[in-house]
Amino acid sequence: MSKLLYESLSYEIRGACFSVWKQFRGAFKETIIQRALAKEFKDRSLKIEEQKRIGIFYKNEKVGIYVPDFVIDGKILLELKVKPKLFEEDKKQFWRYLKGSNYKIGLLVNFGSLELEIIRRVYDSARLSQRNSA
Repeated sequence: MSKLLYESLSYEIRGACFSVWKQFRGAFKETIIQRALAKEFKDRSLKIEEQKRIGIFYKNEKVGIYVPDFVIDGKILLELKVKPKLFEEDKKQFWRYLKGSNYKIGLLVNFGSLELEIIRRVYDSARLSQRNSA
């Protein structure tokens, strides 16, 4: 059985999200959720960068900027939503951002639905094979 990439960090992030979810559910706008999560991450001694500007690359050339809600421990992108439902386009957009960045793991978290939605995406080996074939 293979071990998940950044398993313990992912687990800690999910725990922080559930703590905020239990307190607020989907009752507040994204900015309030983001501030509460920042506090929760800091209370858990996680290193966070908020609204970090990340280059998006095409054929190893920077073609744009993506600004995720959080980068955690320099390893995981975290994008927040507060919507009644995540749509396929939300998921596809997040995948494109992850694919265009140099990060391997991303979490798309929706606080606006009836249950907390956490979608974990990994873009690792596909990136390596894509760059090696270029």
